[in-house]
Parts: sequence; C-alpha cells; structure tokens
Amino acid sequence: MGWLIGLLILCFVLILLIRAIRFRPQEEVPVQGAPVSVDQERVVRNLQQLVQCRTVSYEDHSLENEEEFEKLRGLLPDMYPHVYATCELQRVGRAGLLFHWKGKSAQEPTVLMAHYDVVPVVEESWSKPPFDGIIEDGVLWGRGTLDTKITFSSSLEAAEMLIQEGFQPARDIYLAYGGDEEVTGESARSIVDWMEERGIIPGLVVDEGGAVVEGVFPGVKGKCALIGIAEKGQMSVEFRVTGKGGHASAPPVGSPIPRLARAVSRLENNPLSSRIAPSIGLMFDTLGRRSSFLYRMIFANLWCFKPALDMLTRRTGGELNAMMRTTCAFTQMSGSDANNVLPPVASVCANMRLIEGDTQETVMAHLKKVVNDEEVEIRCLRGWDASFTSSLEGEGWPIVTTAVRETWPEATISPYLMLQCSDSREYNRICNKIYKFSAMELTKEERGLIHGNDERIPLEKIGKAVEFYYRLEKQC
Repeated sequence: MGWLIGLLILCFVLILLIRAIRFRPQEEVPVQGAPVSVDQERVVRNLQQLVQCRTVSYEDHSLENEEEFEKLRGLLPDMYPHVYATCELQRVGRAGLLFHWKGKSAQEPTVLMAHYDVVPVVEESWSKPPFDGIIEDGVLWGRGTLDTKITFSSSLEAAEMLIQEGFQPARDIYLAYGGDEEVTGESARSIVDWMEERGIIPGLVVDEGGAVVEGVFPGVKGKCALIGIAEKGQMSVEFRVTGKGGHASAPPVGSPIPRLARAVSRLENNPLSSRIAPSIGLMFDTLGRRSSFLYRMIFANLWCFKPALDMLTRRTGGELNAMMRTTCAFTQMSGSDANNVLPPVASVCANMRLIEGDTQETVMAHLKKVVNDEEVEIRCLRGWDASFTSSLEGEGWPIVTTAVRETWPEATISPYLMLQCSDSREYNRICNKIYKFSAMELTKEERGLIHGNDERIPLEKIGKAVEFYYRLEKQC
C-alpha cells in the first residue's frame, strides 16, 4: 500500500511540473513603430497651462470655482486651433466636452476619454505650490499632471498633429472629456445618454486606467503594460448603532462604540470569498507564463494552489488581494463630541470595492451575516456593481495593443482588473470594448502621487503620452 501512495504522490508532482514547464508564453513578433515627431516644448507648455487652472471638483458643486473651469476651457481654442476648426464641439451636461472628429464612416466610432477636473489638495503639505505648474530639474509639478490632464492634453495634441498633417480617420472619433469624474461623473453619464439617444454604438472606448509598470506581478521582473478590461464596483456602507447616551462614569454593557468595534473586527476576520474574475484569469495566464519557475508552478496549477494563494493574499493585503476578492476598507468613524459623554449614536463607514461576480445585494447579505447583530444598522449609502469584462475579439484590442507596443516595445502587454473606478463604466450600456490605459510609464513612487501630495511628471513622459495617442488615433 505504501508504494502505491508513493507512486500517486510522484505522479501528482510530475503533473504539476509538466504543467509548469509547458506554461510558457507564445513568442511575439517585435513591432517597430514609425518615429513620431513631437514638439516637446509646445506639449509641455500646454500641459503646464492646464495644470495652472484650479479645476478642483467637489460633491457640493457650490464649493467649485467655475471661473477656473471656464479658464481651462477658454485656453483650448488657442492651444488646438486645428481641432476646433475641424471638429464639432458640444457642451454636454454639467461640464462635458464632446469633440466630434468626422471620419470616412460613422459606424463603430472610437471614443477617447479623459477628465479635466482634479481632487482637492492640502497645499501646506506640498513641497511646491500645486497649481503653479513649476518646472524644475526636468519635472512638471502640479495637481492633475498624472490624473488626468496628461491624457486630456495628449489626446488633443495628437489630434491637432494629425489634422494638421491632413489625416482623416477611417471611422469617426469622439474626444469625450468630463469635468466631474472625481465626484459624480455626471458629465460622462450625460455624454453616454446623448450617444444612446442617437443610436451611436462605439467600436472602441479608451479611458484612464493601467500603465507601464514594474514589480507588480510576482516573479516578473520586466516592464508590464497593464490594460484594464474591467473595473471593480463600489459601495459606501454605513454601520450605525443607537444608544441612550449619558455620562461616561457609569458605562452600560453593549454601548454603541464597543458594538461597532466588534462588528468591524468580525468583518476584518471574515473577508468575502476570493474568486478569479475573467480579467484576472487572463492576467494570470499572460503574466504567470513569464514568472519565475516557482510562480509558474502556482499559476499553471491554480486548480491545486488557489487555496494557498487565497490564504497568502488575505494575510498580505494590497493589490493582489484586491484583485482576488471584494474588499472592505473602513474609512470614517463618528461618536461623541466630548470625552466624558457616551455617544447616543456612533457610526463607522466602509468603502467596498466589488469584484465581478459579487453584487451589492450579495455583499450586503454577507455583511449582515458576519456582523450578526440586530443592534447594528447596516445601510448602503450609494454604490454600483462591477463592470463586465470587455471583449478582446475584433479590432479594438489590437488597435490599443499595437499603439502600446510601438510606444513601449520592451513591455509585456497584459489585461488586468482596474481596482479604481472611472467614467468609462458609463459606456457599459453601449459598448463591450472598453479599455483603460493611462499612456504613461509609472514608477511605484509616481503611482503613489496620484491623489497624493507632490503630484508631478517627468517631462519626457509627456511627449511619450502624445506619441501613444498619435499612434492610436492614426489607426482609427
């Protein structure tokens, strides 16, 4: 009997090894893109002027400086005269700008998206003023340099160059820009409504999202160009307990804050189940084949190692864990206004990021089951489900990947799941080819500057983004 068990174990190990050995990437034919001549001084100067506009958006629109938004919009005709002479511009919704660049056909047009609003800043925490557009040591400083005035300006710069060269796209191109992506996304919603009313069905939508990065996938050392083909949903959830209040000198059992603490602890210790969404399965299949042998063994045999991967991601947290499950991040707390007073009401808010396969209803059921306390009121303040996974069939995916490969030939291209939310989710209604790529090569430090202090971009990356959009638009 012992020899039989040993033989079975040996066969099992051999299967794992053979599958790992065969788990190799297909050879790719190198692509050499034609050089793109970018007026570096001009594109840097234009982005600098856009950064100097304080287009900070707030959920309470009365806090916004509408003059700064108009200032930015007023700069565009002088920056991009050929775009304004050739393309029809419409103001759509609160702050939407929609340029219609007519091609030889109106069927299956391309939509290139960006947003020109930015998140607020704590100015005293910045090393340099966030809206002065300071250029120093080959770097442009300012809010919006990465998110996403860079893609806003680069897509317009590329269109300006191509129109000046006499180029007409094969199909219509819509340059669709929102001025409230960081808050309500109302502009993008209005633009999609406008297209839906006219029966416009895009063949390709490109928005912010992935980038060219290093060190984000275990066992892969080289550069990876990650293109989002899906994005997680989002829920804001409040946990509230109502008590009697009173003096803190004689606290009752089960007062609001301890009940909430217990609920939080239970949820931290019982995360939602992991799942491999279609976008992550494609990422594991693409980059797993380029990993070191140990990781190839894991990704070639997920049927065996998924429980171990689940345990590892639960313990380490971070991006890989977020790719594997719906996450729950506790972000806000409120209680008593005084140290010696028991709160009559206490609450904790969580930000949930939903993976494809989970819904707002199934997540709420999980939260209530785990908390298991009728005194804790759980309610969803707002939310939306995850997007579906975009199709890689047809012309859209090759158009985007060709532009990426010609601009960053050393990078391995892979689909991935975007953990953040973007305006492009609104296009799920009318298009199944939505790809999220921010046209930059970003270090770990630079990725950390998005929505953070000291946001900035090296000048050479500005010209590179224009190159990408030039190659992308020329294929449309």
